[in-house]
Amino acid sequence: MRWYQKVSLKTYFGVGAAIIFASALILYAMGQIPICKCGYIKLWHGITISSENSQHISDWYTFSHIIHGFGFYFVAWLLGRWRKLPAQAWPLGRMLLFAVAVESAWEIFENTDLIINRYRAVTISRDYYGDAVINSVFDIFAMVLGFFFAARAPVWAIIFATIALEVFVGYSIRDNLALNIIMLIYPLEAIRLWQAGLPANWQAGG
Repeated sequence: MRWYQKVSLKTYFGVGAAIIFASALILYAMGQIPICKCGYIKLWHGITISSENSQHISDWYTFSHIIHGFGFYFVAWLLGRWRKLPAQAWPLGRMLLFAVAVESAWEIFENTDLIINRYRAVTISRDYYGDAVINSVFDIFAMVLGFFFAARAPVWAIIFATIALEVFVGYSIRDNLALNIIMLIYPLEAIRLWQAGLPANWQAGG
């Protein structure tokens, strides 16, 4: 039995919590505000185009982070298969640490000037200045929720949940994880106009 197979799930949780705490400190050191500048904390903020988006505990983009959890569980499972290790070589706790580390790294990278300015330049998030630290921390928690769902649910349920969440959020706010990735990597004017509620043939000043 390898050493990491002897580590308890409680220990993995403790290390994961330390990673999340360290991420929060790094985000704060980068200049991200701890909570919304409005001075209060809301459990849910549902107005996407507003200065309070990504500033509270949860919002429409929380669902994207749940889907992150699905994906990270799948990637961790694939890594174990790729290395041709025995079934127990990647215990759930180790897979969780992988997911928490990747999600935490993304939260930090997402709040760099490079990504913030990219969002503001190519998406409808013109007033986006990064996440509040509390929002980033709960985004990681949302990923953990998705991770454990993926660990327990059958494959068909994970696929159904992914599609259902993407369709629901896309219908509700004209944005979702897939559209967010497209607009961040290869922005399409047709999508931007649709998200802004403008016709495809719309031209500024026309």
